[in-house]
Amino acid sequence: MIQLVVAISEKILQEFKNYPYFAKKLIMPQVQLPIFPSDIKYINSNIGVKTQNDTVYYFNGSMPIYHHQKDDYKSFRYITSQIVDLGNAKQVEIIQAFGVSKESVKRWVKVFREQGADGFFGKKK
Repeated sequence: MIQLVVAISEKILQEFKNYPYFAKKLIMPQVQLPIFPSDIKYINSNIGVKTQNDTVYYFNGSMPIYHHQKDDYKSFRYITSQIVDLGNAKQVEIIQAFGVSKESVKRWVKVFREQGADGFFGKKK
């Protein structure tokens, strides 16, 4: 049974090779473009942010990835430093999107890389 399916699949592929349009369609990967919700502020082409009802939502395309309360600065620092550390945004993009200083973003990323979440939410020494 499996050999029959493989033989039929190979036959179909051979037939499509005679038609360049279909042959290209078979081997071309599908590109999925990020589709953001409306009223979003773009950090870059992959990450966006939206504030709704005192909650800040971060999106990767149409998928919400983080959220925090509008006045929760610890979470803001933690989330933005994690976005930078994961390579989803550059420090300069965070600086431009939120109007924060270069030194602050560098400090947050350093804290995240050295201490993780504890650097933002753990008890101070």
